[in-house]
Amino acid sequence: MKILKTSVDKLDEKIIKEAINVLANGGIVLYPTDTVYGLGANIFDSKAVRKVFEIKQRSLLKPLSILVSDVKAIDLVAKVSTAQKEAINSHLPGPYTFILDKRKIVPRVVTSGSKYVGVRVPDNEIACRLASIFPITTTSANVSDEDVLSCPNEILDQLGCDVDLVIDVGELKSNHASKIVDLSGRNPRIIRK
Repeated sequence: MKILKTSVDKLDEKIIKEAINVLANGGIVLYPTDTVYGLGANIFDSKAVRKVFEIKQRSLLKPLSILVSDVKAIDLVAKVSTAQKEAINSHLPGPYTFILDKRKIVPRVVTSGSKYVGVRVPDNEIACRLASIFPITTTSANVSDEDVLSCPNEILDQLGCDVDLVIDVGELKSNHASKIVDLSGRNPRIIRK
Protein backbone atom coordinates (compact mmCIF):
# COMPACT_ATOMS: atom_id res chain seq x y z
CA MET A 1 0.00 0.00 0.00
CA LYS A 2 1.21 3.46 -0.88
CA ILE A 3 0.07 6.61 0.93
CA LEU A 4 0.37 9.91 -0.92
CA LYS A 5 -0.26 13.06 1.11
CA THR A 6 -1.59 16.15 -0.58
CA SER A 7 -4.01 19.02 -0.05
CA VAL A 8 -7.60 19.45 -1.15
CA ASP A 9 -6.72 22.99 -2.21
CA LYS A 10 -3.73 22.14 -4.41
CA LEU A 11 -4.05 19.47 -7.06
CA ASP A 12 -0.92 17.40 -7.54
CA GLU A 13 -0.81 16.07 -11.12
CA LYS A 14 1.71 13.33 -10.23
CA ILE A 15 -0.64 11.93 -7.58
CA ILE A 16 -3.61 12.01 -9.96
CA LYS A 17 -1.65 10.22 -12.71
CA GLU A 18 -0.36 7.59 -10.28
CA ALA A 19 -3.84 6.98 -8.88
CA ILE A 20 -5.39 6.65 -12.36
CA ASN A 21 -2.63 4.19 -13.26
CA VAL A 22 -3.43 2.12 -10.14
CA LEU A 23 -7.14 2.14 -11.05
CA ALA A 24 -6.40 1.23 -14.69
CA ASN A 25 -4.42 -1.78 -13.49
CA GLY A 26 -7.13 -3.21 -11.25
CA GLY A 27 -6.15 -1.48 -8.03
CA ILE A 28 -8.26 0.08 -5.30
CA VAL A 29 -7.79 3.72 -4.30
CA LEU A 30 -8.92 5.37 -1.07
CA TYR A 31 -9.69 8.96 -2.06
CA PRO A 32 -11.34 12.10 -0.67
CA THR A 33 -14.66 13.47 -1.87
CA ASP A 34 -16.70 16.48 -0.81
CA THR A 35 -18.38 14.33 1.84
CA VAL A 36 -16.30 11.35 3.02
CA TYR A 37 -13.39 9.23 1.82
CA GLY A 38 -14.40 6.77 -0.87
CA LEU A 39 -13.19 3.45 -2.25
CA GLY A 40 -12.56 3.62 -5.96
CA ALA A 41 -12.17 0.95 -8.61
CA ASN A 42 -12.48 1.07 -12.40
CA ILE A 43 -16.13 0.10 -12.98
CA PHE A 44 -15.12 -1.91 -16.07
CA ASP A 45 -12.81 -4.20 -14.06
CA SER A 46 -15.16 -6.72 -12.42
CA LYS A 47 -12.38 -8.23 -10.30
CA ALA A 48 -11.54 -4.80 -8.86
CA VAL A 49 -15.22 -4.02 -8.25
CA ARG A 50 -15.63 -7.33 -6.39
CA LYS A 51 -12.60 -6.39 -4.29
CA VAL A 52 -14.41 -3.21 -3.20
CA PHE A 53 -17.36 -5.35 -2.04
CA GLU A 54 -14.91 -7.61 -0.22
CA ILE A 55 -13.07 -4.74 1.51
CA LYS A 56 -16.37 -3.25 2.69
CA GLN A 57 -17.75 -6.68 3.64
CA ARG A 58 -20.76 -5.62 1.62
CA SER A 59 -23.33 -7.94 0.09
CA LEU A 60 -23.02 -8.30 -3.68
CA LEU A 61 -26.78 -7.68 -3.71
CA LYS A 62 -26.28 -4.04 -2.60
CA PRO A 63 -25.26 -1.92 -5.61
CA LEU A 64 -22.38 0.54 -5.68
CA SER A 65 -22.64 4.06 -7.04
CA ILE A 66 -20.53 5.48 -9.83
CA LEU A 67 -18.46 8.64 -9.85
CA VAL A 68 -18.01 10.48 -13.13
CA SER A 69 -15.75 13.42 -13.93
CA ASP A 70 -18.44 16.01 -14.63
CA VAL A 71 -22.17 16.45 -15.22
CA LYS A 72 -21.85 15.87 -18.99
CA ALA A 73 -20.28 12.44 -18.33
CA ILE A 74 -23.46 11.23 -16.60
CA ASP A 75 -24.89 10.57 -20.09
CA LEU A 76 -22.22 7.89 -20.57
CA VAL A 77 -23.60 5.72 -17.77
CA ALA A 78 -27.24 6.77 -17.39
CA LYS A 79 -30.24 7.78 -19.44
CA VAL A 80 -31.16 11.31 -18.45
CA SER A 81 -34.33 13.18 -19.42
CA THR A 82 -34.54 16.95 -19.76
CA ALA A 83 -36.35 17.27 -16.42
CA GLN A 84 -33.75 15.08 -14.71
CA LYS A 85 -30.96 17.18 -16.23
CA GLU A 86 -32.47 20.31 -14.69
CA ALA A 87 -32.50 18.73 -11.22
CA ILE A 88 -28.99 17.35 -11.66
CA ASN A 89 -27.54 20.61 -12.98
CA SER A 90 -28.94 22.54 -10.02
CA HIS A 91 -27.28 20.21 -7.46
CA LEU A 92 -24.06 18.97 -9.05
CA PRO A 93 -21.22 19.07 -8.51
CA GLY A 94 -22.13 18.53 -4.89
CA PRO A 95 -22.93 16.06 -2.10
CA TYR A 96 -25.67 14.19 -3.98
CA THR A 97 -26.06 10.78 -5.57
CA PHE A 98 -28.83 10.53 -8.16
CA ILE A 99 -30.52 7.24 -9.03
CA LEU A 100 -31.15 7.02 -12.77
CA ASP A 101 -31.88 4.42 -15.46
CA LYS A 102 -28.53 2.86 -16.28
CA ARG A 103 -27.05 2.36 -19.71
CA LYS A 104 -25.98 -1.09 -20.88
CA ILE A 105 -22.33 -0.06 -20.64
CA VAL A 106 -22.52 -0.22 -16.82
CA PRO A 107 -21.43 -3.69 -15.68
CA ARG A 108 -23.95 -5.84 -13.83
CA VAL A 109 -21.57 -6.39 -10.89
CA VAL A 110 -21.62 -2.66 -10.08
CA THR A 111 -25.40 -2.39 -9.90
CA SER A 112 -26.10 -5.87 -8.54
CA GLY A 113 -28.21 -6.55 -11.61
CA SER A 114 -30.46 -3.52 -11.11
CA LYS A 115 -31.65 -1.49 -14.09
CA TYR A 116 -30.76 1.66 -12.14
CA VAL A 117 -27.46 3.26 -11.20
CA GLY A 118 -26.46 5.80 -8.58
CA VAL A 119 -24.30 8.57 -10.07
CA ARG A 120 -22.18 11.21 -8.32
CA VAL A 121 -20.19 14.26 -9.37
CA PRO A 122 -18.67 15.50 -6.11
CA ASP A 123 -17.49 19.04 -5.55
CA ASN A 124 -13.94 17.75 -5.18
CA GLU A 125 -11.38 18.12 -7.95
CA ILE A 126 -9.27 15.14 -6.86
CA ALA A 127 -12.24 12.75 -6.99
CA CYS A 128 -13.47 14.07 -10.33
CA ARG A 129 -10.02 13.87 -11.90
CA LEU A 130 -9.72 10.21 -10.86
CA ALA A 131 -12.75 9.54 -13.08
CA SER A 132 -11.42 11.50 -16.06
CA ILE A 133 -10.48 8.39 -18.09
CA PHE A 134 -13.21 5.97 -16.93
CA PRO A 135 -15.95 6.05 -14.28
CA ILE A 136 -15.00 4.71 -10.86
CA THR A 137 -16.91 3.26 -7.95
CA THR A 138 -17.84 5.65 -5.21
CA THR A 139 -18.80 4.19 -1.89
CA SER A 140 -17.92 5.30 1.60
CA ALA A 141 -14.63 3.84 2.81
CA ASN A 142 -15.96 1.86 5.73
CA VAL A 143 -17.04 -1.64 6.66
CA SER A 144 -20.75 -1.93 5.81
CA ASP A 145 -22.99 -0.87 8.70
CA GLU A 146 -20.00 0.47 10.67
CA ASP A 147 -19.24 4.11 11.44
CA VAL A 148 -18.09 6.29 8.57
CA LEU A 149 -14.76 7.79 9.63
CA SER A 150 -13.04 10.92 8.33
CA CYS A 151 -9.34 10.18 8.94
CA PRO A 152 -7.42 7.85 6.57
CA ASN A 153 -5.47 6.09 9.35
CA GLU A 154 -8.68 5.30 11.24
CA ILE A 155 -10.37 4.17 8.04
CA LEU A 156 -7.52 1.78 7.23
CA ASP A 157 -7.65 0.36 10.78
CA GLN A 158 -11.40 -0.22 10.46
CA LEU A 159 -11.11 -1.85 7.04
CA GLY A 160 -8.33 -4.10 8.34
CA CYS A 161 -6.82 -4.51 4.89
CA ASP A 162 -4.60 -2.78 2.44
CA VAL A 163 -5.87 -0.79 -0.45
CA ASP A 164 -3.39 -0.19 -3.25
CA LEU A 165 -3.17 3.59 -2.90
CA VAL A 166 -4.34 6.20 -0.40
CA ILE A 167 -4.73 9.85 -1.32
CA ASP A 168 -4.46 11.43 2.11
CA VAL A 169 -5.66 15.03 2.47
CA GLY A 170 -5.97 14.71 6.23
CA GLU A 171 -9.16 14.56 8.22
CA LEU A 172 -12.25 15.61 6.29
CA LYS A 173 -14.70 18.03 7.87
CA SER A 174 -17.64 15.78 7.06
CA ASN A 175 -18.42 12.22 8.06
CA HIS A 176 -21.80 12.15 6.33
CA ALA A 177 -22.22 10.35 3.03
CA SER A 178 -23.99 12.00 0.11
CA LYS A 179 -27.74 12.52 0.02
CA ILE A 180 -29.35 9.96 -2.31
CA VAL A 181 -32.17 11.17 -4.54
CA ASP A 182 -34.09 8.71 -6.71
CA LEU A 183 -34.96 10.32 -10.05
CA SER A 184 -36.02 7.06 -11.73
CA GLY A 185 -39.74 7.53 -11.04
CA ARG A 186 -42.25 10.26 -11.82
CA ASN A 187 -41.36 12.30 -8.74
CA PRO A 188 -37.98 12.70 -7.05
CA ARG A 189 -37.70 10.67 -3.85
CA ILE A 190 -35.10 11.11 -1.13
CA ILE A 191 -33.66 7.72 -0.15
CA ARG A 192 -30.93 8.93 2.22
CA LYS A 193 -30.71 12.36 3.83
